[in-house]
Amino acid sequence: MELFRSLLFVPGNRERMLERAATAGADVLIIDLEDAVPQQEKKAARKLVRSWVPRLAAAGQTVFVRVNGIDTGATRQDVMAVVRKGLAGVVLPKAQQAQDLRDLDVLLREAELAAKIRPGDVRPVPIIESARGLLRCEEIALASDRVAALAVGGEDYTTELGVPRTAAALQHIRHAVVQVAVAYGLLPIDTPYTDTKDAVGLAKETRAVKAIGFKGKLLIHPGQVAAVNRIFAPSAAEIAEARRIVAAAEQGATAGRGAVAVDGRMVDAPIVERAQRLLETAARLKPGHKGA
Repeated sequence: MELFRSLLFVPGNRERMLERAATAGADVLIIDLEDAVPQQEKKAARKLVRSWVPRLAAAGQTVFVRVNGIDTGATRQDVMAVVRKGLAGVVLPKAQQAQDLRDLDVLLREAELAAKIRPGDVRPVPIIESARGLLRCEEIALASDRVAALAVGGEDYTTELGVPRTAAALQHIRHAVVQVAVAYGLLPIDTPYTDTKDAVGLAKETRAVKAIGFKGKLLIHPGQVAAVNRIFAPSAAEIAEARRIVAAAEQGATAGRGAVAVDGRMVDAPIVERAQRLLETAARLKPGHKGA
């Protein structure tokens, strides 16, 4: 499974920010053609993004582009402009129904053929950020076999509900997106933390969403990357415990035991599986890996 701890939005109309993005350390860069770009600048931004996708990919970045939503009428222009060698994915805002993903799939196939890249290489990430999208989250996840992850869009969702953005207001959508994502082998990605000066609040929220199953977080500032990467990475203590669990399980299997004791508690198959997954993640964060 991909490593999507930190997904950093970068405005698609700001070349200096695109230049600096490569050094941010994010697992994924999301070049934004939607909210960050005024309507009158979108045409020029498409050209700029088109030129930067291969440059950032050549620098070792995983590059996604957030296109404008299906209901805007601009999705096709965005997709045809930015799909080229080096683009790993497309983030679809305001996903409302399965047809949105099917429409995007058709556009991606057309753009991939035009760019002479393998069909299926560009992966969609729908953002669930409305009550309607939440009710249809499962069908959205299943609409295309390209879908890589499901993301929560907290600001639009709470605005639609007519309530402030609080943990309580986001509780249901967060749990629902995690359940659907896990059920279908997708990565659940949390909404951005919008107070870029509140490092304590960012860390607290990131730990809380990790505890309910999120594997990564959308970010809006480079200064948020290091903390989020660190929180979503296994700690030294977690790695040590996982190694003890796996070693004890292997010894138990040799002796014909299905459950073993580790540090005074019983350990059975689900706990061993979690430990193995944690060690697999840790192995991908070897020294030199971006964001490690």
